[in-house]
Amino acid sequence: MNELRSFSRDAFPPALRLGSGCGGEVAGSAKLRCVSEKGHLWGGRFGSGPAEAFERLNASIPFDVRLAPYDVRGSIAHARMLGETGIISREEAEALVGGLESVLEEVEAGEFSWSLADEDVHTAVERRLREKVGDVALKLHTGRSRNDQVSLDLHLFCRDAAERIGEGLLEAMAALVEVAERHSDLVLPGYTHLQRAQPLLLSHHLLAHFWAFARDLGRLDAAREAANVSPLGAAALGGTPHPVDPALVAAELGMEPFANSLDAVSERDFALDLLYACAVLGVHLSRLGEEWVLWTSQEFGFAELDDAYSSGSSIMPQKKNPDAYELMRGRAGRLIGDLSALMVTLKGLPLGYSKDLQEDKEPLFDAVDGVLAVLAVLPGMLRTARFCGERMEGAAGGFALATELADFLAARGVPFREAHRVVGRLVRRCEELGVSLEEVPRAELAAAHPALGELPEGLLRPRGSVANKRSPGSTSPASVEEQLRRARELLLARRGGARSTEHRG
Repeated sequence: MNELRSFSRDAFPPALRLGSGCGGEVAGSAKLRCVSEKGHLWGGRFGSGPAEAFERLNASIPFDVRLAPYDVRGSIAHARMLGETGIISREEAEALVGGLESVLEEVEAGEFSWSLADEDVHTAVERRLREKVGDVALKLHTGRSRNDQVSLDLHLFCRDAAERIGEGLLEAMAALVEVAERHSDLVLPGYTHLQRAQPLLLSHHLLAHFWAFARDLGRLDAAREAANVSPLGAAALGGTPHPVDPALVAAELGMEPFANSLDAVSERDFALDLLYACAVLGVHLSRLGEEWVLWTSQEFGFAELDDAYSSGSSIMPQKKNPDAYELMRGRAGRLIGDLSALMVTLKGLPLGYSKDLQEDKEPLFDAVDGVLAVLAVLPGMLRTARFCGERMEGAAGGFALATELADFLAARGVPFREAHRVVGRLVRRCEELGVSLEEVPRAELAAAHPALGELPEGLLRPRGSVANKRSPGSTSPASVEEQLRRARELLLARRGGARSTEHRG
């Protein structure tokens, strides 16, 4: 018998992943068996079984098996509610809960045997429950539809995913703070249009990414909040005549109850919220990755990655490639595609469940896996990178200091537009002389404008430039130290009082 084994992803335990067909085998845990016996939950009104080709198209078990832990936990809450409300006896509820807890142990241990004939994760769990507790398992679905059941599974998955991504992002943010603290004295050029613009402290540059990630945390928080609503009790779409208590189920799961049964089974906007948060985070990660690809090139030479986070060439022995950052950059495109895929799927659907919604899971799983894979590697890459301070500071001088001259004149009463014109002419004069601004003779400065003859020593240096900044949030050492203080406070608050950074050195 052909088998395909599912396996756990350490990046997102205890959720499972599964291949898409039979005939292969991946080392791991739970088995997926290609078998012919039927286990449909809906066959009563049909005179014959489904065509094999349709059955394969219709089956979601190859991927929604990943929802198994959430499906079982939701069923446990539902079974307890059925007992509390008297819809089934307390003894029956206890038998169901005990059986489901045993099923959950098998799922989390990777010992659950999955069958393509089960069609979906809900059918598989109910089938295994019946094997354990007998026909009382047939009462579990009372007052429930697969419509509200799968929606609950997805809500729980998204809530869990938002938390796990947030945890990984916090670790990356902590690494940025560590590196910024460790290299607080390094200066590099800031760029506009990828042309050297003004000197910046490296720590200021790194903290710019930190604050972008902080906003990503806010989006993940919002996605978690949106997912934290239980649709269980909505049944197919219009509720149920059974006296179910959706609030009781929601409370057990740490969620809020739904307000409208039709909305509860129709909406997937909570999944879009998570996908949007992942896509924006992916864009931020891509921008960071692009910078590191540039910085580690020989043309820039600002930084070097540790060997553990680099790869080589099969033909060019000298190569040391920043593949991880390139993959981070490329992954952003997939994340945007995952968001787009689900949005396009949803845009034409009327209210109520449609089978199109089976397509909501794979983009979601792909996005979550993709983000977690990147966040797993980013902190180590940041912490182990080496910087070439001399090369960076050398690139931060020259004409990147021109704005300092314009601001110097403006501070002495020269209209800024006039100061801009004066310094522009001076830059052109330096190009004619073949000298940098640091090398221009005092006589040339005074000839450009008399006030420039009073220019303080050291202002036309990268470090003098950053030290001259006064505005809040700027690249001055004092401002950057304040930014670091705020960043440490944010990390402490988010980590519940734990140290904001680890592995300091």
